[in-house]
Amino acid sequence: MTVTIDQIKELRELTGAGVLDCRKALEQSNGDFEKAVEFLREKGLATAAKRADRETSEGMVELYSHGNGRVGVMVEVNCETDFVARSEQFRTFAHEVALQIAAGAPHYVREADIPADVLKEETESARKRALEEGKPESVVARIVEGRLAKFLDEACLLRQPYIRDEEITVEQLLLQNVASIGENIVIRRFERWELGEDLSE
Repeated sequence: MTVTIDQIKELRELTGAGVLDCRKALEQSNGDFEKAVEFLREKGLATAAKRADRETSEGMVELYSHGNGRVGVMVEVNCETDFVARSEQFRTFAHEVALQIAAGAPHYVREADIPADVLKEETESARKRALEEGKPESVVARIVEGRLAKFLDEACLLRQPYIRDEEITVEQLLLQNVASIGENIVIRRFERWELGEDLSE
């Protein structure tokens, strides 16, 4: 099948992938847009995995204030080189991460950052609630697993659905940027403040 310039352009705008990658994805999927996007996502995951162990000592600290100063976010996003740290795409990505944190109010960057006692407490709470609801013991484990997954999806930035496209997670957005920028990128840490929040937590 013949792939048109317009199809390549549209796929490129949608995914941010290179022209040759878009052409190949469309050819591989016989012009099926959804399959082409999936092909590029998988390619991006593979590319990102190869770069995951590279050192990231450059980057930026993005500051974002939302709702007339009611919510403030500071996030450190790292990359490999100063050249990429100054690029428009990298800075846009860092800004998108800050927006996500403001909107999604995560507590941790990734699952591995959650203290063991917090996970244990969430698990016990989910189990207790399931039993109080009168669920049979045979299904309690599955219910606990489901509720724990929901907690992780809300509490971990990388697991949250991306606010501009809920079909992908923030981690998938990160991996897409790793693939298209060509360097390892790491969301190192963040702080989120909300006016009047309870400081005792």
